Amino acid sequence: MTTQNEGYPLEQFRKTYFEECAELLDALQANLDSLSNGSGDDDTLHAIFRSVHSIKGGAGAFGFDGLVAFSHVFESLLDAMREDKIPATPDVTQLLLRASDALGDIVNAARADRALPADFASDIRSAMQEVLLGASDEADATPIQNETVAAAVDVSGEQRYRIQFTPHSEMLQKANEPLLLVKQLRKLGGLTIEADVSKLPVLNALEPEAAYIGWTFVLETGAPQSAVHEVFEFVEDDCDLKIEMLGNSAGESAEPPPSAAPGATAAIATPANEPAATPAPTPTQSIRVDVDKVDRLVNLVGELVITQAMLTEQGTLLPVDQYPAMLHGIEALAQSARELQESVMAIRAQPVKSVFARMPRVVRDLAATLHKEVRIVTAGEMTEIDKTVIEQLNDPLTHMIRNALDHGIEGPDERAAAGKPRQGTIHLSAAQRSGRIVIEVSDDGRGLNREKVLAKAQDRGLVAPGASLTDEEIDNLIFLPAFSTADVVSNISGRGVGMDVVKRNVQALGGRISVQSRFGHGSKFTLSLPLTLAVVDGMVVSVGKETFILPLTAIIESLRPQPNDIHPVVGRGDVLALRGEYLPLTYLHRCFAIDTLVTDPCQGIVIIVQRDGAGTIGIVVDELLGQQQVVVKSLEANYDAVDGISGATILGNGRVALILDVTHLREIDDGSGGNLKPQRPAQPIEVQEDMTHAA
Repeated sequence: MTTQNEGYPLEQFRKTYFEECAELLDALQANLDSLSNGSGDDDTLHAIFRSVHSIKGGAGAFGFDGLVAFSHVFESLLDAMREDKIPATPDVTQLLLRASDALGDIVNAARADRALPADFASDIRSAMQEVLLGASDEADATPIQNETVAAAVDVSGEQRYRIQFTPHSEMLQKANEPLLLVKQLRKLGGLTIEADVSKLPVLNALEPEAAYIGWTFVLETGAPQSAVHEVFEFVEDDCDLKIEMLGNSAGESAEPPPSAAPGATAAIATPANEPAATPAPTPTQSIRVDVDKVDRLVNLVGELVITQAMLTEQGTLLPVDQYPAMLHGIEALAQSARELQESVMAIRAQPVKSVFARMPRVVRDLAATLHKEVRIVTAGEMTEIDKTVIEQLNDPLTHMIRNALDHGIEGPDERAAAGKPRQGTIHLSAAQRSGRIVIEVSDDGRGLNREKVLAKAQDRGLVAPGASLTDEEIDNLIFLPAFSTADVVSNISGRGVGMDVVKRNVQALGGRISVQSRFGHGSKFTLSLPLTLAVVDGMVVSVGKETFILPLTAIIESLRPQPNDIHPVVGRGDVLALRGEYLPLTYLHRCFAIDTLVTDPCQGIVIIVQRDGAGTIGIVVDELLGQQQVVVKSLEANYDAVDGISGATILGNGRVALILDVTHLREIDDGSGGNLKPQRPAQPIEVQEDMTHAA
């Protein structure tokens, strides 16, 4: 199906419309949250109105009548609030939040071509109409002194504009209403209106959805020119518009009319000696690009980085005095490849706000179902993260917040009895730390009951009777498959599949999840995710004949210790004495059962690394080979999951190197010897060709 004029697929317009709807709904939710918590202002209300109005406008173009009808009432309520006819009371704000949720459902149904029940959201719509009716009754009781001039507006010394506005015939079919534009202009100042009905046909030829009437407005306002133009920003493509500055409304010092050429449209004339006005901010230019094209670009840049690494490797074999130009070119290529990679990664980066904005609704709906009083506080919404990660973050976050509501936050009476506020709080935050994104979900609920967790695990045979576990190990039992502490299975939780799936999803993203809890005071879940899934800066190290990559962001320092710095600890392995602290040592050759001649840390290198929420350790390797930017390839997708390994890459010499997961290395080699669990040899050479081209 294509448009007649451009041959452009109509389905593509439809897809673009729904993509814009998703962004508008996110903005709508965020601004409504600001309004509900008291941090919003008039601009917030205007932004809310624009979101609903834009959704309605596009819906009219595609014939989504139900969406148009609902958003029309929603929009009318917002417009009345903008005119101060309806105050933003808590009840009205809650109604707006419910309307926003319903609007999102209607948009999603339209996107999926799914029919909703005829009475869907009818209660919300009726409630909005009742509020509007109440405001109308109050307005009727107030005498209107002048229909065409806003008497309350002080227009002395303000500018006068003549605005000629002629809608195209199809403008009304896109759900754009001239009356709303008139209301907007009236808010800017005094307004006189003259209608042009010359194009109005005889009654029999009248098309009910066509626009025939044009208007000429004379506006006296102190608002900037950009504000006048902004009123028409949604209809600029659907009308003929001409805005002229007539001069100062006071008259005495009015500037002469501008010498704009007759017929110029949508141009705002400016007097020659007008005082320097503040230039309107330049809008950010953007284009909408299919994600597949961006992914293709990312993959190509990844291959370029690998090729550049290979050239750099070969360049090290050339005599500097004989090939200075070639070596300089290789160095310049490396710099350009890095800048290109960073630029491409920035294209994929998006604020985590798009996911966070969905959570208040989850809390609101579930709190009402569970009869609990809960609020959610978010922070760091503008932290940027790879789009792939964002898309897969929604489900884990939703599940953790549902868990916090169902298991963590107590009921109001129970909280009051425990000396807590009746309303529970869930904190959701994002921040960038040490080259990774850290997302925290915490609550002030009852926390984990470790005795109950351990007893449940023993009942299910997940822990041997009499086993001695640390608090951390007991807390981590909640991530085991089929584990649940819920006594009753409900439609919210209790089947023990949630946190196991959350952990798997987070690990699939190259991330980690940990939990800290204090009984009676709440729990905190921490997700540590990579900034990007494509490229990392790494330290190349060798152990025996194998080569590994350590993420550079995890490395604190490297050193070759003296014999008196190494101390054995019974049952815990060796520790390194470093500036008054003792750091446990993990031998990489023992983790992966690699034959090597370097088993003494004093003969090799100890790399001090920081693990997410798990302290600092020293990793013993044979030697350091250098730093390199490497392209991350998924090991699970091309080979198999290996404990202690987060991915793989292709080195400049064409060999596969495994990227270490420093946080889990200590779990493989805890130094006791008895728990040593050597992994399979790191030799996935047979899948090298496939991995070279894997995303």
